Amino acid sequence: MTNWCGDDAIGDELHERFLRLGQEGLGNDVAARERDGTFCLDDWMRCADSGAQGLLLPARYGGGGYEPAAYVRAMEGLGRGCLDNGLLMSLGAHTLAVEVPIWKFGDERQRQSYLPRLVSGELIGGNAMSEPGSGSDALALATTAERDGSGYRLSGHKRFVTNAPVAGLLVVYATIDPRLGFTGVTAFLVERGDAGVTVREGSEKMGLRTAPWGEVELDGCYVPAARRLGAEKQGSAIFALTMAWERALILAPWLGVMSRVIEECVRYSGQRRQFGKRIGNFQSVSNRLVDMWMQWEISRTITYRAAAELGSPEPGVFPEVSKLYTSEAAVQVMTNAMQVYGALGYTAELGVERILRDALGMTMSSGPSDIQRMIIARRLGVGHPERRGTSYA
Repeated sequence: MTNWCGDDAIGDELHERFLRLGQEGLGNDVAARERDGTFCLDDWMRCADSGAQGLLLPARYGGGGYEPAAYVRAMEGLGRGCLDNGLLMSLGAHTLAVEVPIWKFGDERQRQSYLPRLVSGELIGGNAMSEPGSGSDALALATTAERDGSGYRLSGHKRFVTNAPVAGLLVVYATIDPRLGFTGVTAFLVERGDAGVTVREGSEKMGLRTAPWGEVELDGCYVPAARRLGAEKQGSAIFALTMAWERALILAPWLGVMSRVIEECVRYSGQRRQFGKRIGNFQSVSNRLVDMWMQWEISRTITYRAAAELGSPEPGVFPEVSKLYTSEAAVQVMTNAMQVYGALGYTAELGVERILRDALGMTMSSGPSDIQRMIIARRLGVGHPERRGTSYA
């Protein structure tokens, strides 16, 4: 049988390390901060000090050099211990959508310049792809990059950029020629202090409120060619790889969140009595708990499978399967948890309603569930793009 979880000893050590980090007060004030949508920089730096932001990167950039499966195991531990799902979201966006593309496509000068600071927590990263007129339809990208001497002038409007209000570095996707569609997309490393960059807070969110997001205006922002990520017209390949890594791994902390909630529900069902019996003795409740456990276990298997396949030349369809199944399983687990707790589960006091709102947000991150199904169907030979070059990103 294939060992998708990698080295068990390494994974277990990482799991315990990050479980302890989470349990040592990480995100314990999330209920208060969530009301105002406040990001906790202190907790971010505690994660950096523990190596969370550098798990995947080689040691020469300050990272741990761990395989994706070990990263999943670490994040599973952090998700179980940490109560701040917004912080977990910010960590994933920073690591998977900023560090990974620089590591995989950046030149050595770019890697040496940015990766150590991203690993240390000094620099926070954000991925700027979505626009008012384009989200999943990446072909509709309107942000342009015009050649200007030894660099480029970027103009456009990005939105739904996780970490934007606190980010010092943005991976920005723009087209060098709108007539080329997605094939003209090129990636750039834009620094917060660059002239022509304006960052604004995003709209108020339903959940994941402690993960800041915002809008980025680029008004003729000059970016030297030395900060182009990869070659011209390579943006589609960079974004495709980024999405494969993000979809495969962004839900890793939720394996821990689900396991914690399920364990708490099992404990509660053995204590709470109604009609003279523990509620766990009622088949409707026990069946619900079994379904929750099965969804968690299947999510783990799929996520580790997706992580293992990231090392392949072609990751296949498992990143999308992992993202789709695990995000929807998390929503169902939290919905069932509310039913187990009854009216108490609907209150802010318990926290399950907050986790449910956060879980709903994860079904949208990295492309909504419908897009994941479209990609999977296309890989199965069921769906066909209506126009050549369509990219369901």
